[in-house]
Amino acid sequence: MVSFPAIDHAVLQAILDRRIQDGRIRRLIATILHSGEGVLADSYEMAYFPGDDLFAALRPRGLPIGNLTSQFWANCYMSGFDHFVNRTLGCTAYLRYVDDFALFADDKATLWRWRDAIMGRLAGLRLTLHEAKAQVRPTGEGIRFLGFVLYPDHRRLLRRKGIHYRRRLRGLLQGYRGSPSRRAAIGASVQGWINHVRYANTWGLRRALLKEVTL
Repeated sequence: MVSFPAIDHAVLQAILDRRIQDGRIRRLIATILHSGEGVLADSYEMAYFPGDDLFAALRPRGLPIGNLTSQFWANCYMSGFDHFVNRTLGCTAYLRYVDDFALFADDKATLWRWRDAIMGRLAGLRLTLHEAKAQVRPTGEGIRFLGFVLYPDHRRLLRRKGIHYRRRLRGLLQGYRGSPSRRAAIGASVQGWINHVRYANTWGLRRALLKEVTL
C-alpha cells in the first residue's frame, strides 16, 4: 500500500496545492519533495497504471526519510482514501497506521467487494495493495497488524519481532565496555522495546529476555 518510496510527487503536490495557495510555500514543498526523490528506490517495485506509458517509470517518487513533513504528508496523501472507506464504502470498523490498514465486516462477500473497490481507489493514487497480505480472514485466526497478531480477546507479538530484538540486544551487550554512554543507549533501547511490546501478552518474553541483560 502506501510507503515512502511509493508516494508520487505530482499526486502529493496536487493534493497539497488544493489547500495551500501561497506560491512560496508551494515552492518550498516542491524543494523538500525533490530531496526525497528516489529514496529507498531499491525497495520499490515499479507498477504501471491505466494510461501510463514507459516514461511513467521516470515519475519522481519518494519522501525524505527523517524529515518531519514525511509522515504528515503521507497522511495527507491518504486522507481522501480514509474518507472513501468510511463514507463511500460505509465501513465503520476501519484502522490505518501509515501503510497498514484493516477493515472489518460481518460477512466475506462485503469484504471481497470492498477489496476490489479499494484496489481501484488506490490506483488513482498510484498505489497498489500487497497481494499476499490483503486477504479476507476471520478474526478468530488472528490479524497481523503493526507487528502484533490481534485476536478478539488478546494480542501476541509476532515471533520474528521477538527474535529480531533479542539479536539486537545481544549486539548492544557485546559492544558494552562499561561506558556510561553505552549503558544509557542500552537502557533506552530496552525501555523503548518494553513500551512497544507491553501492549501484547509478552510478560514471559520480557522476563526471559531481560534475564540476559547484565551490566
